[in-house]
Amino acid sequence: MKKTIALTTPLGPYSPALQLGPTLYLSGQIAPDEARNGSISLETEGVLLQIDRLLQAAGFSRSDVVKCTVYLVDFNDFPAMNHAYESFFSDPKPTRTAIGVTGLPKNARIEIDAIAVKGDF
Repeated sequence: MKKTIALTTPLGPYSPALQLGPTLYLSGQIAPDEARNGSISLETEGVLLQIDRLLQAAGFSRSDVVKCTVYLVDFNDFPAMNHAYESFFSDPKPTRTAIGVTGLPKNARIEIDAIAVKGDF
């Protein structure tokens, strides 16, 4: 059974989060408007809080996240992003891929998608 989780209206024709059994797939998240006017650390925290809200709405937690993909417009932001990201997840941290991109929606500098799995397998 599919279960769609949405806290706000998405920017396009997609589900912000979709649960299939014990697995939750989160679409790429960007920070709210107010968090995109500061440092990359604040923007990263804003994205991670969006992810946290979606996880909680679906009955998941940060510890259920197994994979993230980080999209950065400027790879010079990697160290500051990494510091904010590191404090968000406890050990063991999810697997992660970081990709450099030429642009993101709403002039965001970072976007993160995630996969979470409930339970031990």
